Amino acid sequence: MTPIVLAAVSALVWGTADFSGGKASQRARPLTVTVVSQLLCLPALLVCVLLVPGTPTGADLAWGAGAGLAGFAGIVLLYRALAAGAMAVVAPVTAVTAAVVPIAAGLLTDRTPGAMALGGAGLAVVAIALVSLGPGAGRSAVTARLIGLSLLAGALFGLFFALLGQSSAEAGMWPLAAGRISSILVGVALLLRSRTPALLPRPVLGWAAVAGTLDILANALYLAAAVRGHLSIVAAIAALYPASTVLLALAVDRERLRPVQLAGLGLAATALVLATT
Repeated sequence: MTPIVLAAVSALVWGTADFSGGKASQRARPLTVTVVSQLLCLPALLVCVLLVPGTPTGADLAWGAGAGLAGFAGIVLLYRALAAGAMAVVAPVTAVTAAVVPIAAGLLTDRTPGAMALGGAGLAVVAIALVSLGPGAGRSAVTARLIGLSLLAGALFGLFFALLGQSSAEAGMWPLAAGRISSILVGVALLLRSRTPALLPRPVLGWAAVAGTLDILANALYLAAAVRGHLSIVAAIAALYPASTVLLALAVDRERLRPVQLAGLGLAATALVLATT
């Protein structure tokens, strides 16, 4: 039960981080927000490594570095897809794909979980799709390229879940450190190549700091869950992060909760109950 609780808390924290990152990206360039937020998370990362040091192998660090690169590439592609404006299409396609990939990886590489737990994972996928459905796509054209970008972004997020989940329990938080260092190096290289300014206004800097710190904490919680539980179940629960983003948008931005999203939240709760049985 502990891995499921850790995964559920990681989803809650991840959703809050995404909400904060979204706020920052409304006022500054997404690439700059992403790189700066990852730089600002380094103190929190240091605390995680000191609290859970571990003795990583080269393979653990490689899994972590690969996960970091996949996660960063997924963010870049997601922002590119969202720029088209069809969020009602991009969000659910990306979120569901991000859940399905590690579920499949877990079933192939790990023991088969119980029927109830596996049913909870499947229900979580449906919940993710419903919760992620925003307002209609409006006049934005839904093209094959847009769907392809959404699928690829989701697959990369799913690959992040799957790769980080391959780390050993003895590695502590070092795979997380390897992942963040690799993503920061790539991000800084992209900033230099595109000559994108790396400075953020003070209000945006605050949102970026919150996003980066919470993101690394969510990563740490997920890693702790993944090395203790079944990947296909833990990743499905962690991928419920859009639920907390939606709830924050409801509370802070006074957005209206659509009936389909309310149904998704109910299914998410049911999925959590099934996953713990």
